[in-house]
Amino acid sequence: MAKLLILGGSGRTGLHLLEQAAQRGHKVRALVRKPEALEAPPGVELVKGTPERIEDLRDAMKGTEAVIVAHNNSRASDNPWAKQLNSPRFMTDTARNILAVMGEQHVKRAVFISAIGAGDSWPTVSWLFRAFIKLSNIKIGYADHDGVDALVRKSDTDWTLVRAVGLNDKPAGALGPLHTTEVGGAKPGTLNVTRAEVATFCLDCVDKHEWVHRAPIIWNGKK
Repeated sequence: MAKLLILGGSGRTGLHLLEQAAQRGHKVRALVRKPEALEAPPGVELVKGTPERIEDLRDAMKGTEAVIVAHNNSRASDNPWAKQLNSPRFMTDTARNILAVMGEQHVKRAVFISAIGAGDSWPTVSWLFRAFIKLSNIKIGYADHDGVDALVRKSDTDWTLVRAVGLNDKPAGALGPLHTTEVGGAKPGTLNVTRAEVATFCLDCVDKHEWVHRAPIIWNGKK
């Protein structure tokens, strides 16, 4: 059993993390802006706050052993041109806070949910998808993912950057088996992965201490 802090626990992927972590018997704490709006699974402690405030992070991280970061730089909707809801550097600024507090409290293990195309994985996506990112508001989130990538890689944490392809709300297993690769390896066969299986993969990274100092790309379906 591990003591986990989950950031972004009220999001669509974060909810899977909370549920699955509790099912595994972990002691789970989630830092959320509106605890009253979230029905947490049994055994999950909700703490009011935001990673933008370092004091909130310090309180939430006390006594934990690993951090899973599932928040994103959200838009008003899934429309690629929808208005950005956070500052352009929301994820980068909060990653800086997270890493600072981890250092203060001697927490070593961190798993960040990222995206295919972020950091050194940019060349792995098609020219058409790269053009789509550059022409839409998705580029703001990608620039922010790049900022997180740079900070995390320079840190002295046992980090993992999970490069998820397009997130899908279907049940685990609905899109085929989960596959993994890294930059320079096999290209993903699809651009879909279920949020449930992203959560499972992140928890496995913590529980099995796998993919340390690596950035796996994950997807569902045929290779």
